[in-house]
Amino acid sequence: MSEFSEISARVKQLRELIEYHSNAYYNADSPEIEDDEYDALMRELRELEQKHPELMDADSPTVKVGGAASGKFASVEHEVAMQSLRDVFSMEEVEQFCADFPNAAFVVEKKIDGLSVSLEYTNGVLTRGSTRGDGRVGEDITENLMTISTIPHRIKTRAAFLEVRGEVYMPRKTFAALNESQEENGLKTFKNPRNAAAGSLRQKDAAITASRGLDIFVFNVQQARGLEFDTHAQSLEYLRECGFPVSPEFAVASGFEEVAAAIDAIGNQRGTLEYDIDGAVVKVNSLKLRQSAGVTTKFPKWAVAFKYPPEQKETVLRDIEVTVGRTGVLTPTGIFDPVLLAGTSVGRASLHNQDYITQKDIRIGDRVVLRKAGEIIPEVVSVAVHGGGEPYFLPENCPSCGEKVFRLEDEAALRCVNPDCPAQLLRNIIHFASRDAMDIEGMGPAVIEQLIGNGTIKSPADIYGLSEEDISSLERMGKKSAQNLMAAIERSKGNDLYKLIYALGIRHIGEAASRLLADRFGSMEALMNSTSEEFASIEGFGDIMAESVRDFFSTHHARELVERLRACGVNMNRLGGEGGRLPSSNRLEGMTFVITGTLEGMTRDEAKALIIANGGKASGSVSKKTSYLLAGENPGSKLTKAEELGVRVISLDELNEMIK
Repeated sequence: MSEFSEISARVKQLRELIEYHSNAYYNADSPEIEDDEYDALMRELRELEQKHPELMDADSPTVKVGGAASGKFASVEHEVAMQSLRDVFSMEEVEQFCADFPNAAFVVEKKIDGLSVSLEYTNGVLTRGSTRGDGRVGEDITENLMTISTIPHRIKTRAAFLEVRGEVYMPRKTFAALNESQEENGLKTFKNPRNAAAGSLRQKDAAITASRGLDIFVFNVQQARGLEFDTHAQSLEYLRECGFPVSPEFAVASGFEEVAAAIDAIGNQRGTLEYDIDGAVVKVNSLKLRQSAGVTTKFPKWAVAFKYPPEQKETVLRDIEVTVGRTGVLTPTGIFDPVLLAGTSVGRASLHNQDYITQKDIRIGDRVVLRKAGEIIPEVVSVAVHGGGEPYFLPENCPSCGEKVFRLEDEAALRCVNPDCPAQLLRNIIHFASRDAMDIEGMGPAVIEQLIGNGTIKSPADIYGLSEEDISSLERMGKKSAQNLMAAIERSKGNDLYKLIYALGIRHIGEAASRLLADRFGSMEALMNSTSEEFASIEGFGDIMAESVRDFFSTHHARELVERLRACGVNMNRLGGEGGRLPSSNRLEGMTFVITGTLEGMTRDEAKALIIANGGKASGSVSKKTSYLLAGENPGSKLTKAEELGVRVISLDELNEMIK
């Protein structure tokens, strides 16, 4: 094969690799490689195309913006293209960029690692929000964006129409809590905050988005009819006055030396920020100069993104600690000599599973290379030097109960399947009593650990048989604390069905899925006697979730637990908005409803359950088949769609009248 043929084949291979990983990152929200590995592939492709322009292609990833509209939402064509940025990896490249604009001022900003969105305001009212997509066509996610508390729904502005661009992100603490919850419930964890934010923002159910604690920084004015600005910094200050959270601590710099100092200052903050960044952005400040500089098909010529190299440190693996999670999964954690990494001391990191350990050949005593994936999660990159230890294998027996562990089909993890395993019991009851589940205030891990330790409780149902004396005899639990906890236990009996479903800890079933089950079936009895096909027919449910619910309720252990809870007086039915039983009838039979906006005195989930209980169908999108649009405050784009199609719009009061 000739040298040119080899280069041509490599270009083709690089394009396929980049397209694959771009789709995993932008569209599937599930990256398989780190940012620096992706950047290296893109750099190699760009260099080969520059050396061999005859191999250039209009569909090459070097000239296309990553991402595309998924089809889950209505598409939005951007009037002003939402372009990407040209990446640079050295100060020499930054210096050359600054030299291209002699005597110009620059704005240096943190490059927030999130999902880029557009917000459109007509006469000061938020009328539409959308994703970037491929830069030209994105997705309408107005309702989801409206759940982010820092996005203003109304602003005071002289502009008849204002479009701004921002980056939606997930704070680091929120990300850590979300992954912990996902892991506890046997759900897939997110690789980094950026992908958690993207996955949360592109949910069909806005209630899930609302629960994820997302935030935003706004960093650009895309359009402003009736307003003019001379500089980018001036436009950012205006956006701040309007009430937007703008690009944090941006700096105006004159010349390369000041730009370099600002980039270094941001780099030094990386480990201390409450959010992830994946670089620093350098932009020409003058809007007039920007216009004369122009743009390429992919990025503007007046801005670059400096990418910081990932920080890596060597340390020694001293031990591997194996713990048993609530779902029985054995998780190995490496214990290292502590090292300072991305601003914090790191002494522990998950080793995930046996496949991960075997693939990297990690052994106790090894000198290993650590880094923080996405600047937040410590991970072992590789083994630098073996320390003489033997290859490591996870135990064949559960470290908590001693029973044999199993590797189930299609799983990388080893799992203890003993329902009476003490480690699982502790975590199960902690989950059962947690705020999002049965919400038993005062029953924290320390109390539960003591109650399990002295043999008082061996099942979640035993909580409802506790006496005041059982609690007051515990450490740091006096009479008053015992009375308060007994009252919280009694209150929990009246919780809605969805909280009980979530509390049972069914694998792959989180809070949102629990609500869907409660909405669909209305009672624990109906739920327990349904089939996997009926579960799978719920919008938002997949086969794995459906089989998991079926498998759970097919066990004697689960049915016995439910019956014991029922006998203790725990509510087994879906409740209405006022805390009473849902009224049921067939008065809405044959009618399809779509719900939008904020309803007074009732959540949208509760309204959906009310519709279903009375024979109606609740849909997520407006179409010609929609019978009624149930609208509350701030209804969003669904109201416009309903009016265009002639769908009747009703209030919650009118819905209640229809049922009566």
